[in-house]
Amino acid sequence: MARPLIGVSTYLESGARWGVWELEAALLPVGYPRLVQRAGGLAAMLPPDDPEQAADAVARLDGLVIAGGPDVEPVRYGAEREERTGPPAPDRDAWELGLIDAALAAGVPLLGICRGMQLLNVALGGTLVQHIDGHAEVVGVFGGHAVKPVPGSLYAGVVPEETFVPTYHHQAVDRLGDGLVPSAYAADGTVEAVELPSADWVLGVQWHPEMGDDVRVMRALVEAAASG
Repeated sequence: MARPLIGVSTYLESGARWGVWELEAALLPVGYPRLVQRAGGLAAMLPPDDPEQAADAVARLDGLVIAGGPDVEPVRYGAEREERTGPPAPDRDAWELGLIDAALAAGVPLLGICRGMQLLNVALGGTLVQHIDGHAEVVGVFGGHAVKPVPGSLYAGVVPEETFVPTYHHQAVDRLGDGLVPSAYAADGTVEAVELPSADWVLGVQWHPEMGDDVRVMRALVEAAASG
């Protein structure tokens, strides 16, 4: 049986360096495709493109991952940019919002990771807190903390116990998007996972499973993709 094809969104960065080259490049930390592969899927990179082509891209996938990355542009959720909000990535915002809309419309299993969870919330009309303390202690270094699942949630069905997760974020969900419900929390009350009960399989996690050893969340996505 063919492995499910899981698309993963990517960065688009200028000045990337490898070997003798310094060029614009579509980038994806290797933890993402490796996690897809360890979970039994086949990974495909989805660099920013024309948002009008998002539905065509999603139609060729069995599952979709919206990866971590830069802060969502505040105008996307009707807010003014605050001082500690990072520089915008408008092309990536537009492309990934298109991918999310297409996946939701087509019933394609969807996993949002960190920024991907925040963008899922924004896509459904939610808002973000532009800065919180305690979830990214050292610049460029992943930290960790415990997350506790909400009993009865999709996430709790995948990971039923409290777990220690790799984390690196300074923004968080504020007002939940339409239909989204929390499915895990940090000890400080930060929403650490959201899901969409009206969909077959839609989950967002605020942490970075690609930086850890626990494959259960990605395996659940791959299994949902295989059964679709």
